[in-house]
Amino acid sequence: MHDDLPPAPPRPRQRRFGGTAAQIQGSLTFYKAFAFITGIMLLILVAKMIMDYGFGYELYAGGTTADGAENTLGFHPKDSVVDGTGISYWIAVIHGWIYVVYIVAGFRLWYLMNWKVGRLVTIVLGGVVPFLSFVVERKIAREVRVDMESNPEAVRRY
Repeated sequence: MHDDLPPAPPRPRQRRFGGTAAQIQGSLTFYKAFAFITGIMLLILVAKMIMDYGFGYELYAGGTTADGAENTLGFHPKDSVVDGTGISYWIAVIHGWIYVVYIVAGFRLWYLMNWKVGRLVTIVLGGVVPFLSFVVERKIAREVRVDMESNPEAVRRY
């Protein structure tokens, strides 16, 4: 019936990638977003730690300062704002949870790309060292693009 078609190429025993092109692209987008968010939150956390441990100031929302002024949002000496909420704690908590999502996003991308463990370690460290998440994100995104463009036959098809 289809005598004019060449025979199908042999299927590879094991695919280079662990997912479809759409899965990898979606995973990369999710990873890039959380790499950026994690990087921003890490910089905010570092600034908070410098103000807290270096200068003894805490970021407060609301309340009244020691001199009687109303506080909307600002850095003040620790325990000097009455009825205000210390935001420093929440910055650390939010960063921690965002970092967990970042790790999950990095793990999923690592898994779909079938990379070695060293690449996962690089991704994990990207969310711990200030500014490194921005550098690692660019490097990882470039590697994903290059790998997929140079191995189009290795992507899973469903």
